[in-house]
Amino acid sequence: MLSNMSDNSEMIDLYSKRILEFAGNIPFTTPLEIYSGTASRRSPMCGSNLQVWINVNEGKITDFSHDVKTCALGQASSSIIAEKIIGLGIDQVKLGRDQLYNMLTKNGPIPQKPFENLEVLIPAITYKNRHASIMLSFEAIIDAFSNIKNI
Repeated sequence: MLSNMSDNSEMIDLYSKRILEFAGNIPFTTPLEIYSGTASRRSPMCGSNLQVWINVNEGKITDFSHDVKTCALGQASSSIIAEKIIGLGIDQVKLGRDQLYNMLTKNGPIPQKPFENLEVLIPAITYKNRHASIMLSFEAIIDAFSNIKNI
């Protein structure tokens, strides 16, 4: 019985109020009808799915939307990324992705601005099976950039 209480306490820490606030307030959820690139990503570990649409002008994201069907951690990550993605270029997106990956897998520092709010996901570091869902948004955005014919 005592170990169940410990497990429940860990899950409460994993799904903090801040994570649930981000997960419950996902911006840019109406799919773009006209877009430069789109991509879908799926996490086979948990079944999370995410699709993104981006418009790019002069190498920068000018419009963005996503359809997020993930766990609360993936939703929180997607929400945080979406809040800051407009105006960024592919290099900034890749840097954010790499910093998040290093935070989750190599005990690296929290991502730099504009993605510093991803720090709320620090409790997920020990839940390796959740990392793919947390990374979906960055990976799909990078894929959408690569699907653009003329950037």
